[in-house]
Amino acid sequence: MIELRHLRYAVAVAEEGHITRAAARLGIQQPPLSQQIRALETAIGAPLFRRQPRGVELTAAGRAFVDKARAVLRDADLAVEAARRASRGQEGQLAIGFTSSAAFHPFVTGVMREMRERAPAITLSLEEASTGELIEAVEADRLDAAFVRSPSERLENLTITHLLDEEMLVALPDHHPRARKDTRRRIALASLADEPLILYRRPTGPGLYDSIIAACRAAGFSPKVAQEATRMVSTLSLVAAGLGISIVPESMARLETAGVSYLRLDRSAGLVAPLALARKKGPAGGTLGRLLGIVTRRVKDRAGV
Repeated sequence: MIELRHLRYAVAVAEEGHITRAAARLGIQQPPLSQQIRALETAIGAPLFRRQPRGVELTAAGRAFVDKARAVLRDADLAVEAARRASRGQEGQLAIGFTSSAAFHPFVTGVMREMRERAPAITLSLEEASTGELIEAVEADRLDAAFVRSPSERLENLTITHLLDEEMLVALPDHHPRARKDTRRRIALASLADEPLILYRRPTGPGLYDSIIAACRAAGFSPKVAQEATRMVSTLSLVAAGLGISIVPESMARLETAGVSYLRLDRSAGLVAPLALARKKGPAGGTLGRLLGIVTRRVKDRAGV
């Protein structure tokens, strides 16, 4: 069987034009090298070198073999370096998911930008979906990691790392009376008791949905859910159409949706939108390790650690 070492032997002998000098270059003795060259010629079925009084020269078969051998050795070296770069998280592929609201948060966009700057050889595959859909994709190994809101149940196969808590805002039509008079102050959640509420469907974002319902009940009322949308962005379209108000993470205001204004809730409402990173349990190396390194450093920077 011809191995990579045989190719290296043949190339060294061809370049040195002398078996003894090639042996010294390779760090082996001359007799074993001569034996390996003869074994290689036997395996090929043709002489590669013509022995001369003061060295060797390539035959026609030898020239053809050495040209191809050099190319194979170059490819082998590139393959080794590619594997090393991938293990260091410098190249490879990374599939990342995010919810529609997480996509607008500066923490997430900052992580994506730093990944691109620090490891431009990594091919990033991005997918937007609901928290439930993203969790399912990570469990099924269709995604390496996902930026999600709070899952409603404990997940045994995943590691859910809390990153930050984001303030939630009241989104209301810009012609709403409160949009003109309450823009500079925080409002009580209880003051929204009579407002028709637009929420994203619970299967889409169970954690945030349950938090909003629980906060309203803690404030002394049951919310009047007038509409439910499949995506958080869709709730803003319904608000702009005047069908009701909604409560959304602050990062959604970055959309600057025409016809929508935002108010801040009194802090006593206790409403926040958690942002977390979901991934499979176990050690993380390669491209995922690079992502986790960036995320961990940015969390520490936010905490002033």
